[in-house]
Amino acid sequence: MLKDIAALFHARGKEICLVGGAVRDMLMGKKPHDWDLATNALPEEVTDICGKARCKVIPTGIRHGTVTVLFRGQSLEITTYRTESDYTDGRRPDRVDYTANIEEDLSRRDFTMNAVALRLPKGELVDPFGGEADLRAGIIRCVGDPAERFAEDGLRPLRAVRFAAQLSFDVEKQTLAAITGALETSAKVSAERVRDEIDKIIASAKPSRAFLLMEQTGLLKLFLPELAVCRGIEQKGYHRFDVLDHSLLACDYAAEKEYPHDVRIAALLHDTGKVSTRKLDEDGGGGPVWTFYRHEAESEKIARAVLTRLRYPNNFIDSVCHLVKEHMFHYTDEWSDAAVRRFIVRAGEENLTKMYMLRRADAYATAASQPPHDFLLPLARRAEKALKENRVFSLKDLAVSGNDLMAIGIKPGKTLGIILNELLETVLDDPEENTRETLLNIAGKMYENRT
Repeated sequence: MLKDIAALFHARGKEICLVGGAVRDMLMGKKPHDWDLATNALPEEVTDICGKARCKVIPTGIRHGTVTVLFRGQSLEITTYRTESDYTDGRRPDRVDYTANIEEDLSRRDFTMNAVALRLPKGELVDPFGGEADLRAGIIRCVGDPAERFAEDGLRPLRAVRFAAQLSFDVEKQTLAAITGALETSAKVSAERVRDEIDKIIASAKPSRAFLLMEQTGLLKLFLPELAVCRGIEQKGYHRFDVLDHSLLACDYAAEKEYPHDVRIAALLHDTGKVSTRKLDEDGGGGPVWTFYRHEAESEKIARAVLTRLRYPNNFIDSVCHLVKEHMFHYTDEWSDAAVRRFIVRAGEENLTKMYMLRRADAYATAASQPPHDFLLPLARRAEKALKENRVFSLKDLAVSGNDLMAIGIKPGKTLGIILNELLETVLDDPEENTRETLLNIAGKMYENRT
């Protein structure tokens, strides 16, 4: 495919190179996923060359010299060799000038590992800044002066720590040191861009690698201050680690086990409410201990604020916040069958598996030790048994409805809703009570007592 697209440009006397992440992946022995190309042909020439080959051409970034070409089922971004200057918004160049050679184009890129090209069709390596050597050494290094690169684009510092987590690389000393000086520029980056980078960090094998670098450089305080303030919040008496390290360990565990994305973020944010709810219990049994009563409710509020600020979709926010709010369950064999049923109602049948995942991550992060394999197995088995035996876990499962209650004289309004919920509690205690006759009789007595 690349040889064929190169032939179209060579026939017009133009050169074209493969650039970006695809080259980096190939040098690391990985399969490329995105195909970015650079050429000395101007955007209108790219459009003409590809259009005559009956390719669909989309002017996705024509202002900056980029068009998207659909070629044999592949989406290719083709950009004219260019230089950039004047980044007043801390993200996009105010001025783009086209240049004639690939080396000058590569000089504007962020990191040496991304400033490598393959000249097509032969695949000749163009590496003016030592990107291949840095890839072999596992180093993330800015092209040229790190302070200049970060001043051009405030997202680059976050990309540096994200690559560190994704690739298990180290950030070169001068590059890392320059991040703190670029925080003012990074603050200009849109919430959506920050969210995308955080998502990639969370999806990496060990997210804590990036978050610890963010803490070291000030990025954590800038973008996730609610998490940054968890440093130093000790939990002696129950946990080995402070709240920040505990949260990072839980997130790492969720990543290692390849848990879903909402579980990983819930693991990261599940204890943020401990900062404001911490109190010292002078009589904690074996001496003074810190308590965090109802911290899960405060953590849910904080998680919602964080995810809303970062512009996550509402349904995703709701999923994460529900997990955070309900993560504090401690199963014992003494739980009654009714307690198991109430747990199912609180968690939601569709969320049980994710609840178990978050609880395991939380348990692991208490002391960085693997919880017993059967840690939650008894609860899971009892919940499964309850689900098979009893299908009354919500108001809609009751043998009566609001209309049925109104038919016996209960007026619509707040009282009716209260009675319905009390009927559900009755049935959770004893599923045998879920008959129309029994519930109408109970409802009538409840209404009489309230009037």
